[in-house]
Amino acid sequence: MIELKNIQKIYTTGDEQVAALKNINLTIKDGEFVAIIGPSGSGKSTLLHLIGGLDKPTEGEINVNGKNIQKLKDKELSNYRNKEIGFVFQDFHLQSHLTLLENVEIPLMFSTTQKRNDASMKKKAEELLKLVDVSERMKHRPSEISGGQKQRTAIARAIINDPHILLADEPTGNLDSATGKAIIDLLKKLHKKENMTLIIVTHDNEIAKFADRIIEIKDGLIVTKTKSTKKITT
Repeated sequence: MIELKNIQKIYTTGDEQVAALKNINLTIKDGEFVAIIGPSGSGKSTLLHLIGGLDKPTEGEINVNGKNIQKLKDKELSNYRNKEIGFVFQDFHLQSHLTLLENVEIPLMFSTTQKRNDASMKKKAEELLKLVDVSERMKHRPSEISGGQKQRTAIARAIINDPHILLADEPTGNLDSATGKAIIDLLKKLHKKENMTLIIVTHDNEIAKFADRIIEIKDGLIVTKTKSTKKITT
């Protein structure tokens, strides 16, 4: 379970302070599929980064499975991000000089719980590339494949350490509508198959409607919470 209590996030630029998130209180259950929607600059990505341990709140408390992640030491926080969380970004963040197979293997290199011999790493990465339908391109580099294939590869990389929580920040933002739908279908399939908690940040209501719950953020505040799998009622 993810619990955010009275979360504030303030960024300081020179003499100016900008409140990205204001008094956020939110609970996300294990295995839930949540979509976070809102306009650009509303605080959606900031919220995702806080849950993922990529940033820290200015005030408030974030508990994940009973663990206060702000109190984690650097090594513990790195382990949390590596083992508990899978990240999928709009810009894919693949290493251009590595093959798809090598890109997917990267998180295993830093894992403290997974076997790290070359044969087991390669086998697991190959299995995941097959799962996301990119196995025939595994020896190619990112520049040699389509945007959809890049995102599928990024998803395989995100789940290679069997995370409990998958965070996707605008995962279809750089894709055409048909490819974007295929990526969402894949995320839904993985969510159900692996029983992961799935949190997607999106500005696309057509994507959000597939979630168990929709949370709308505006100007750093949660303005609506909607339970729906078919339509948005906000």
